[in-house]
Amino acid sequence: MPKNLKQYAQVPTRLTGGHRLCPGCGEPTAARQVLMATDKPVVVANATGCFEVSTTIMPYTAWAVPWMHIAFENAAATVSGIEAMYVSQKAQGNIPADADYRFVAFAGDGGTYDIGLQALSGAAERGHQFLYVCLNNEAYMNTGVQRSSASPYGAHTTTSPSGSHSPGKKAFQKDLTAIMAAHDIPYVAQSISGRWRDLTAKAEKAFECGGPAFINVLTPCPLGWIADASESVNLAQLAADCCVWPLYEVENGVWKLTYKPKEKLPIDEYLKKQGRFKHLFKGAEGEAVRAKMQEYVDTKWELLKQKCGEA
Repeated sequence: MPKNLKQYAQVPTRLTGGHRLCPGCGEPTAARQVLMATDKPVVVANATGCFEVSTTIMPYTAWAVPWMHIAFENAAATVSGIEAMYVSQKAQGNIPADADYRFVAFAGDGGTYDIGLQALSGAAERGHQFLYVCLNNEAYMNTGVQRSSASPYGAHTTTSPSGSHSPGKKAFQKDLTAIMAAHDIPYVAQSISGRWRDLTAKAEKAFECGGPAFINVLTPCPLGWIADASESVNLAQLAADCCVWPLYEVENGVWKLTYKPKEKLPIDEYLKKQGRFKHLFKGAEGEAVRAKMQEYVDTKWELLKQKCGEA
């Protein structure tokens, strides 16, 4: 039975205030919701990115748990190594037999979809018990809003600029959640930082699934999305309501939708609130790109419903 809000409020704070993440950033909200989902001691590995640099401004830290910074590509390799050491030390009697720790890695989409995918795939295949959380703001925000393979088709970034010769990014984003589900690990899910019940319930399952777990969390970035900071929660919810970012889980191979919008909204409702898509609302070319995006979202949504037994 998932905890209620009152019970979550009693969980010790593991990521404190005082960090320097931007107002409206979805990352600290998502991370705190994940960390509230277990009462067990937690060890965190954190790849380079916005979340890492902004929570550890030397000589200060916002972390109240054991925490290790590693390079972009190493989050999964590091957290699986820590977990392996823990298992070995317990077997040698150096850690009490009744100790019961949980291990979690946080990394952005650049460190997960691109640079760290090899390490993540290997750690999942080896079967370590850890939770990997991708804080997905759909670009390399920490180094100047360069496109990643999580950036949406048509999005303006500094390395996929919109202009007279380009409609923005020319490729659709990689479906990493489905790739992780193809590893046949115990638990895989997608969520957003704006629906705390959805994310915490998934994190509770992930922590206790007994093996590798992966959660891909859409975390709006006011800077890179060129959006009002006060709109972050609404933008995440719109992504779910437009089925641009469906909420679902794959538990021991069983696919399940965890949120079905009462009315599936057109993607324009989501796009028009973000400056990175502003160019798509000018002229026939922009209209054609939006139509292609809507077709892509509709196709992926129907395929997902089939996998979840909803079609």
